[in-house]
Amino acid sequence: MRQFNLREHIPSILVATLSAAFGVALLQIVAALALTIQRNDVTGASSHTVPLLLNTAAFVFIAIAVYVGAVVTSNTFSTIIAGRTRTIALLRLIGSSAAAQRRSVAREGLIVGVVGAVIGMLLGTTLTWGLLTVAMSTNTIPTLPYGYVSLQLLLPIVGVILTTWLASWIGSRRVLVVTPMQAIGAAEELSRDETTQRKGRNAVAITLFIIGIALLLLGVLVGLVTPLGVLIGLVGGVISFTGLVMGAHLIMPPALRLVGRLFGRSASARLASENAVRYPERSSRTTIGLVIGVTLVTMFAVAIGGYEQMIQAAQAARPETYRGVGTELTITVAVFSILTGFSALIAAVGMVNNLSLSVLQRTRELGLLRALGFTASQVRRMILVESAQLTTAAVVVGFILGSFYGWAGAQSLLGAINGAPGIIVPVFPWLVIAIIVVAAIVLTLVASVAPSRRATRIAPVAALAVE
Repeated sequence: MRQFNLREHIPSILVATLSAAFGVALLQIVAALALTIQRNDVTGASSHTVPLLLNTAAFVFIAIAVYVGAVVTSNTFSTIIAGRTRTIALLRLIGSSAAAQRRSVAREGLIVGVVGAVIGMLLGTTLTWGLLTVAMSTNTIPTLPYGYVSLQLLLPIVGVILTTWLASWIGSRRVLVVTPMQAIGAAEELSRDETTQRKGRNAVAITLFIIGIALLLLGVLVGLVTPLGVLIGLVGGVISFTGLVMGAHLIMPPALRLVGRLFGRSASARLASENAVRYPERSSRTTIGLVIGVTLVTMFAVAIGGYEQMIQAAQAARPETYRGVGTELTITVAVFSILTGFSALIAAVGMVNNLSLSVLQRTRELGLLRALGFTASQVRRMILVESAQLTTAAVVVGFILGSFYGWAGAQSLLGAINGAPGIIVPVFPWLVIAIIVVAAIVLTLVASVAPSRRATRIAPVAALAVE
């Protein structure tokens, strides 16, 4: 069995930690908010709607956080396996089976999940304690016996462990197609033609996406009758995004080619454009983390905007039903805004890790370009332009998805409350969009400049000799 490399898995452990901390903190904070509302002489006696919505929203947020962590972890393991291809092929050459190698990777995933879940539980509890202590000391919330331990906390903890293990198993499926002959040859990613010829996988991806969108729309309609419509929407969102992840190699190349035209016709820009679409699986693995991040931030921002709009409209229509809800609304929006940033951080870690690993694993390719006459500055510029193309395409796709998911989530959760205005127009958070663009630029620089600088410091002959 391959020895567990802690340094290699630090980003995956960080993702699992953030996912578990998110879930634990969210459950504890929602429980505290529910207790605050119940002890309130006004809202506690007149409305049970807000606590119900909080608990439903908490379940949805936890499911999203665990799912996002699983997708990011799966892509991270896929990237790690891509870098281990020749080592795995060598082990296959001396007698190891593909199944044995895959079990080894799955064991690594289980270790990552357990370590991340334990650290995340401690971090989430500490975060909740700190937030509640500050809130009580500033009289934002009353001093009450808030609890930090409950059986509900097992949901995010066990969920993170299981999904991380499953994500490592899914991410290691590449092991099954590694042949012993790749130990003595160059192992390459699948080309665009090869990925488009996988008709079975492509058909499943398209089918999942269509079914998921249909369920999202069904959730919106059911949400006009009961808040439980959001659960249908949640299933639809997970299914549709799973289809998107499976079919990313079909969606991202056209978007990347279109975006590539914005960066000029220099040798570096043209090569970067071709690199971005030549190997769709590599590009999709690299961009999917940022797509998730932008989708999450946009989705939560649009959902929060819709949440505020619908609660305020209901409060204006039925003031006697929603007396005193204003304070709880402000606190809830603030809490979920903080947790939105928490979710985005999960995806950002995955994006930076995947892009950095992708650059470092292309040392031979970069060495060949140097041997053909490219200067170190041209190679760095090529990688920067390629990263900018990937980032731009991911931001556009993520914004479109996030806007739709956020509107559907708010609509399906709140469409049935007393005094709700029915179907609302999505609230687009332009400030959040500007922040996303700036953050994406920073991520591009962080994830590409440092690794490319390290890679171009290697002499061309030495780079060509790297396995």
